[in-house]
Amino acid sequence: MKYKPHNYQEYATKFVIENPVSALLLEMGLGKSVITLTAISDLCLDYFDVGKVLVIAPLRVASSTWPSEIKKWEHLKGLTYSVAIGTEVERLSALKEKADIYLINRENVDWLVNKSGVPFDFDMVVIDELSSFKSGQVKRFKSLVKVRPLVKRIVGLTGTPSSNGLMDLWAEFRILDLGVRLGRFISHYRSNYFVPDKRNGQIIFSYKPRAGAEDEIYNAISDITISMKSADYLNMPDCVMNEVLVKLSEQEKKVYEKLKFEMVVTLVDEEIDAVNAAALSNKLLQMANGAVYDENKKVHHIHDRKLDALEDLIEGANGKPVLIAYWFKHDLERITKKFDIREIKTPKDISDWNSRNIPVAVIHPASAGHGLNLQEGGSCLIWFSLPWSLELYQQTNARLHRQGQKDTVVIHHIVADDTIDEDIIKALSKKEKIQDSLISAVKVKLGGG
Repeated sequence: MKYKPHNYQEYATKFVIENPVSALLLEMGLGKSVITLTAISDLCLDYFDVGKVLVIAPLRVASSTWPSEIKKWEHLKGLTYSVAIGTEVERLSALKEKADIYLINRENVDWLVNKSGVPFDFDMVVIDELSSFKSGQVKRFKSLVKVRPLVKRIVGLTGTPSSNGLMDLWAEFRILDLGVRLGRFISHYRSNYFVPDKRNGQIIFSYKPRAGAEDEIYNAISDITISMKSADYLNMPDCVMNEVLVKLSEQEKKVYEKLKFEMVVTLVDEEIDAVNAAALSNKLLQMANGAVYDENKKVHHIHDRKLDALEDLIEGANGKPVLIAYWFKHDLERITKKFDIREIKTPKDISDWNSRNIPVAVIHPASAGHGLNLQEGGSCLIWFSLPWSLELYQQTNARLHRQGQKDTVVIHHIVADDTIDEDIIKALSKKEKIQDSLISAVKVKLGGG
């Protein structure tokens, strides 16, 4: 296929070529892969500035999306690639092949650096979904930082740079510029830009940006960062957000409130403990959905309010394809028992969905949040269970609401009234505002707009 880039795509490609360190905060659907591949092609085949590129991406994006993009576009036909995914033998074999681009999933970064025995002689690294390196404590981060000085060019790609707040940015930019802009240590970044928020005496649980810190952070990274929103550059389809409120019965609500306030509830003589806030949150979310696990992983049914609402929504779609996002395994089991559905997990599932051969499909945000193009198969998404993660939430929505979608996208959220569901909706909205502030601060305006 012949590549006819939009102005913003040409700008972004040029930005990557001209900046050895670059962060592209491109909203889902703007074509991060083809923008970056075009820059790689120029750097490898025209300028001879780069000879060996490592692309780190989520598993299915590395194994499917990037190879598909390379094969799709006519101007990239000169690029060769090798997919270093699979067993250790398969990965080693792929790394020994002669290629311009080597693709690896992020889970194997530590293996590549510390265990493979393969020299880390890549002169360019691309991190697809830079936000997956937002923690400085995980092995993938520590391993990549270790070899970062060996790399002369690096590109970070993401549409959700600060899904949990500005603290995420330190690790992401520490990898990109070795700490030049936000500091080499998280402690320095924290002391420079944040003040204690929630605490108990000397124990600090969380931090919040001090006055003026947001602008200072954005200014510090602006020279290597560009940001673009789909709505500014594409004729995106409309997206309608809808909340479907369901109410629990008095008895169901009593069970929910008992767990919430006492952190212990007995269902069918099985005691379910929520030993900390995270566990309690998890239990409450399950109960809002209609079922909950006990300590032995046995499922206890509480209500079918969300299933009933889901049935109404599917019926209301009048035969149009519907995509359902679930979170817990018992959500999937209950949905599967009630409806004739198919889970999207394999390339064949994706193909059948996009061919509109699947009337009702389910998807898990954690396994399908990044890189999957599902816009051809339908325009209706139903959140049976909401995640706390803004990144997974936005990425999943963008599977349908993206370039190429021909219809108005309708995103339904089934929310149990007066439960943790409402807290999650508020939290996602709050995080989105923080992220939007970052994106706006480094936003590219073409043509002087």
